[in-house]
Amino acid sequence: MATFQDIQLLRVNFLRGPSVWTYRPILEVWLDLQELEDYPSNLLPGFNQRLTSWLPDLIEHHCGVGERGGFLQRLEGGTWCGHVLEHIIIELLNLSGMPAEFGQTRETSRRGVYRMVFRCPEEAVARVALAQGHRLIMAAINDQPFDLKAAIQDIKTAIDDRYLGPSTGCIVDAASERRIPHIRLNDGNLVQLGYGAAQRRIWTAESDQTSAIAEGIAQDKDFTKRLLASCGVPVPQGQVVASAEQAWQVAQDIGLPVTVKPSDGNHARGVTLELTREADIKAAFALAEPEGSEVIVERFIEGIEHRLLVVGGKVVAACKGETVSVTGNGRATLAELVAIENQDPRRGIEQEYPLSPIDVDAPAVQLELRRQDVSPDSVIEPGRSVLLQRNGNMAIDCTDDVHPDVAYYAQLAARIVGLDIAGMDMILKDVSQPMAAQGGAILEVNAGPGLLMHLKPTAGAPRPVGMAIVDHLFPRGEGAGHAGRIPIVGIVGTQGNAFTARLVGWLLQLSGKLTGVACSEGMVLASRRTQTSSAAHWAGAHRLLTNRLAEAAVIQTTARSILDEGLAYDRCLVGVVTDMDGFEQLADHDITEIGQMRRVLRTQIDVVLAEGAGVLNADIEPVAGLAELCDGEVLLYSLHADNPRLAAHRADGEGRAVFVRDAQVILASGASERVLGTLAALCLPGGQQPDTSALLAAVAAAWALDITPELIAAGIKTFEGSV
Repeated sequence: MATFQDIQLLRVNFLRGPSVWTYRPILEVWLDLQELEDYPSNLLPGFNQRLTSWLPDLIEHHCGVGERGGFLQRLEGGTWCGHVLEHIIIELLNLSGMPAEFGQTRETSRRGVYRMVFRCPEEAVARVALAQGHRLIMAAINDQPFDLKAAIQDIKTAIDDRYLGPSTGCIVDAASERRIPHIRLNDGNLVQLGYGAAQRRIWTAESDQTSAIAEGIAQDKDFTKRLLASCGVPVPQGQVVASAEQAWQVAQDIGLPVTVKPSDGNHARGVTLELTREADIKAAFALAEPEGSEVIVERFIEGIEHRLLVVGGKVVAACKGETVSVTGNGRATLAELVAIENQDPRRGIEQEYPLSPIDVDAPAVQLELRRQDVSPDSVIEPGRSVLLQRNGNMAIDCTDDVHPDVAYYAQLAARIVGLDIAGMDMILKDVSQPMAAQGGAILEVNAGPGLLMHLKPTAGAPRPVGMAIVDHLFPRGEGAGHAGRIPIVGIVGTQGNAFTARLVGWLLQLSGKLTGVACSEGMVLASRRTQTSSAAHWAGAHRLLTNRLAEAAVIQTTARSILDEGLAYDRCLVGVVTDMDGFEQLADHDITEIGQMRRVLRTQIDVVLAEGAGVLNADIEPVAGLAELCDGEVLLYSLHADNPRLAAHRADGEGRAVFVRDAQVILASGASERVLGTLAALCLPGGQQPDTSALLAAVAAAWALDITPELIAAGIKTFEGSV
C-alpha cells in the first residue's frame, strides 16, 4: 500500500468573535491535501473501516445529509480528507467531554487547498484537538497504529488546564443564557460579564460586590464565630490554641468530644471531628497546623454537615454530607476496599467530579484509621464498617427541605459578615426543623464557595446556582434585556471611517455618555486621545470594552481584522457599512473580487441587535443589499435624493434615511422630512468641510442612536477633528 504525504497545515488562525463563519470562537485551518486531492475517502483502501472502528460515534454526525449516519454516507460515497478531518476533530472533542457541534470545510481557488473550521472557545484546546485529529487521519490513511486513549487524554489535559472551573463556568453559562456577553480577563477564573461601564466581574463564586473586608473576616474562623455569637447566631464554643498540649487542655475545659481545625483553612482540609482521646487531639493539632495560621479547638456538635448557599441575602441551594466508610468481606485489605470505592463514577481528580478519590495515605484518613486500630494493610472482617472520612462529602441536595428558621440564620450570618455570596457550613440533625430545637449551629462562613456540589449532587436535583448569581449581579426587571450592555457602534469599510467613528463618538459624548472610540487614528476616551497608533482591530476594541469608564463605544474595524480575528463584540446597537472596497489587499484570504466582500462585511450587520439599527450606504448597491440581513431597523444614507433604493425604503412609511438635496442634509422618516442644515453650515470649527459621505454616515448613526437633530447639528460644528 502506498504511503501518502501528510496533509499540510498552511495556516492556523483562531477567530475570537463573530466572523464570516459563525458568531462564536472558532479555529480556522488552511489545509493542503497535496496528492490526497485525488483520493476521496472511497478511494483509500480500508480507510473508512479503520476510521469508524476508532470513532464509532461518527454515526451520530448528520453532516449535510441531515440525518443520523449522514456523515458515514458521505464517507462511503467519497468525500475529501479536509471534510473528514473536520469531523474527526469534532468527535475527538466530544469524546473529551467538550461538545463541538459546528464545523465547515470549503474549497479555495487553489487546487487541493481548503479552509476548515471548527468551534472551540479556547485556542489552546483547539490546537491540541487539531494536532491529534491530524495524527489520527494520517494514521487511518496510511494504515498505521494510533493511540486513541492517549489522544483523548491529551485533549482532556488541555481542557483542564485552560477551561473555566465549574463554579465560574456555570455563572458564565447562565450569563450567556441571558445574552449577557463575557470576556475572560486572565488564564484563570477572572471573568468580566458585560461591557464597559455596565460590566461586573466574577472570580469563581466571588463578585466585584464581594467585600475584601468581609472575605478577610470569613477567613478568620475564630473571629467570625465571635462576631456571629455577638449577634445571637448559634455557634459552637471554641478557642484558638498554640500547641498540642494546649489543645488537649482546652478540649477538657470545653468538654469532650471536640473538633480540631485550622482557623483559616478551606475545603475541610485539616479538620478532624469527634475527638475524645488525648493522643488523637494532639495528632489532630499537628494535622490542622500546616493548613492555617492558627488552630481552633471547639465543642463537637452532633449532627450532619450541611452547606447552604446564600446569594444576595437569600438561600438558593442547600446540600448535606455523608460519612465515607467501607465494609469488610473477610478477604480484601482496607486498601483494596478503598480501591473499589474509588471506582465510583462520581469520584475523580478533575473538577467536574462531585466527589474526590479517597487517599488512604492522607493524614486525615490515617488518623481516622488509627482511631479504629486498623491500617491500609488490614484485612477487614465480614460486615465490619470502617470509617474513612467524616466530613468534606457534601453532595446530597436538600434545598426543598430547608426550614425557614434555618434559612433565616444562614441569611443573617451572611449579612453579619458582609458577604454577597456565601457558603454557610452548618451542623444540623434535620434541616427541615428549627435551629434551636435541634441544637444546630453555624460552623463557618465561606467566601467564594464551591458550586459543584449544587450543580452535580450525588442525590437530588441540580440547582441553578449560576443563574442565581447572575440575577444577583444583573437584577431582572425593566431593562433586563440590555443587562451588561452599553451602546456599541461598529463601523466597517474604508471611506473616511476614522472620521465617522470619531464624530459619532463626539456626538455620543455630548449626549451625556462617557464614550470611547477605537479607530485607525488611535484610541479616544471622553474626547481625550489615549493612543496614537491604530486601534481598528480586535485588541483595540477589546481594550475599550474592558474599560470600566466607557458608557458607550464606537469601534472601527476592517475587512482584514474580521478575517484575521473576528469582531471583538458579540452584538452591537448600531452597525455601519460604508463601502466594499479593499478586496485587492485580501488575496491571502482568497478574496479576489468585490463580490466576495459581501460575505465578509455582512458580519457587521449580522451582529446588530433586534432593537438596534444597520446604517448602510445606499449609493453602493452591494452595501445597500445588506439590508435584508439586518435584525434591527435599517437607515440608508445617500449623496443623492433621487436614489431609487432610498425611495423604496421610504415608501414603507417609516423607513428612515439621510441624504443631500440642494446642498442641504435631510433627515427623512417615511414621507416626513427635516432639514438638518446646509453642507456649508455643517462644517467643522475653522470652516473645514468634511467628506460628505462620511458626514452622512455619522449623522445616520447618531440619529439611529436617538440623538436629537439639534444636538447632531451643534455637535458637528463643535467637533475638533484634530483632537
